[in-house]
Amino acid sequence: MSDWHKLGLIIEPNPTLWWSRTHTMVPTPHHLGKGIVRVYYSGRDDSNRSHIGWSLIDLNGEPRELDRSVDPVLAPGKLGCFDDNGVTPSCVIEREDGLYLYYLGWNPGSTVRMHLFGGLAISKDQGETFNRWSEAPILERSPTDPYLNTAPWVIWDRDQWRIYYVSGTEWLHKDLPKYLIKTATSIDGKVWDRKGDICIDFASDNEVALARPYVIKSGGKYRMWFSHKGENYRMGYAESKDGLNWTRTDESCTLTVSDHGFDSEMIEYAAVVEYFGRQYVFYNGNNYGSGGIGLAVREL
Repeated sequence: MSDWHKLGLIIEPNPTLWWSRTHTMVPTPHHLGKGIVRVYYSGRDDSNRSHIGWSLIDLNGEPRELDRSVDPVLAPGKLGCFDDNGVTPSCVIEREDGLYLYYLGWNPGSTVRMHLFGGLAISKDQGETFNRWSEAPILERSPTDPYLNTAPWVIWDRDQWRIYYVSGTEWLHKDLPKYLIKTATSIDGKVWDRKGDICIDFASDNEVALARPYVIKSGGKYRMWFSHKGENYRMGYAESKDGLNWTRTDESCTLTVSDHGFDSEMIEYAAVVEYFGRQYVFYNGNNYGSGGIGLAVREL
């Protein structure tokens, strides 16, 4: 494959939208066909609470934004629920009974800065609105995952659903959790059999975070893009023959920070769409997407 060619910002915050004053965080694409992609993301309101909306992107010719949701499709949950302080998209899947949106739920902590767990909402109108499958998380604490459990990415894999998710290993101090990537399976995509299987482990003692797994099957392999952090986030990459045992080859991921601009300090949360002989990657840059969502492309 060729190297990535950056096309710049494709989606920027819109201060005129009450729910998206700042940030367009964690791009989560749903390819509608013929190069038209609905990209879900979370914007923040004046109270810094995240809401989920979307931008419609046309990848044909010179990629451009066609439309954007005026209102959020999913807002923070009820007071006291796991997602009462914000919601951020993670994965979108088409199923017979609707469009499944897996997401991160934000909740402030007391002894630690925050709690993060994975949720599920389902749309019956092709993604215009979503309703929670449950007001409780689908990824909660468990004996194998006693800390945060979030950023679910779900695929159909050999007659079962497989989830890749972020699992905390400890809190180094009140403001700094440490987390890696695990996997589990399910017969319905809602209730998960978690055994603590680690997919992507820390490469060194300097790494503290492995975030946002994004997995596709391509060329007879499972391919995962993820983010890894020591001081600042960078892109990581891994491949697997079975979806369970992975080999990290971060050096092969040539998408990295720029010399200047919105992605000059950090680069993270890659989301890849294959179309017409090319791979397009949506991603965030400095300050977790405060500047917007970037787009890069390469030939397959």
